[in-house]
Amino acid sequence: MALTHNVWAFVFGIMGNIISFIVFLAPVPTFVRICKKKSTEGFQSLPYVSALFSAMLWIYYALQKDGSGFLLITINAVGCFIETIYIVLFVTYANKKTRMSTLKVLGLLNFLGFAAIVLVCELLTKGSTREKVLGGICVGFSVSVFAAPLSIMRVVVRTRSVEFMPFSLSLFLSLSAVTWLFYGLAIKDFYVALPNVLGAFLGAVQMILYVIFKYYKTPVAQKTEKPKTVSDHSIDIAKLTTVIPGPVLDSAGHPPPAIHNVPETQMSQNMTDPKDQNNKAVQNQNQV
Repeated sequence: MALTHNVWAFVFGIMGNIISFIVFLAPVPTFVRICKKKSTEGFQSLPYVSALFSAMLWIYYALQKDGSGFLLITINAVGCFIETIYIVLFVTYANKKTRMSTLKVLGLLNFLGFAAIVLVCELLTKGSTREKVLGGICVGFSVSVFAAPLSIMRVVVRTRSVEFMPFSLSLFLSLSAVTWLFYGLAIKDFYVALPNVLGAFLGAVQMILYVIFKYYKTPVAQKTEKPKTVSDHSIDIAKLTTVIPGPVLDSAGHPPPAIHNVPETQMSQNMTDPKDQNNKAVQNQNQV
């Protein structure tokens, strides 16, 4: 039975190493872009600094185990090497302000923080107690790292867009968490298995959100403005134009009398332009 457990632990450990190695290489396109543009633009260094710190913690934890932590050491040693390259490139191409803030976080977390943990564990704990204390620290930090994608999922739900959550990365993070979960169960290590339960769950949620919002289309906003009708136009025109009085029917509805036997001069006066009549009327008033 123990041999069976060891075989499964070896299989899941090798699979975990391969998948985690792929996850460690995920930021390569980002740093290719940084090197080409010689600028870190809006990228942050905290993910790489925290990943380096996590790998250092897991190496120290695996060293406390009697041989069963070898596969944890291998992948996290590779992770330390890769993350160190990322940080060096980031510091090289960052502006002065970003470079200084990165170095401060690196010094506080990865040097002073890690040194403090090692000193406390070496001086104040022994044997299985040390392993439990380190395991608790690793679980706590891993949970905080796994909880980081919650902000990305919130952005996806708010914007209805999966632009900032690539499916491939979510898939490999989920596979890595599931693999290390089974590895922890195979070696009966609670501290390895527990944080990967959360990681597998959050990875599954990310992929579900991706499927939901991948082909989501925002509805086209309908125009709230009322379309103008013929009556609207007629009202506007009536307000802007002057009405020229014309012949009006009398109260009995009879048409105006026809012009018969009217002298030509009078007829010509009646046929003159109303504007001319108005002008003549104004001149007569001025003369008076």
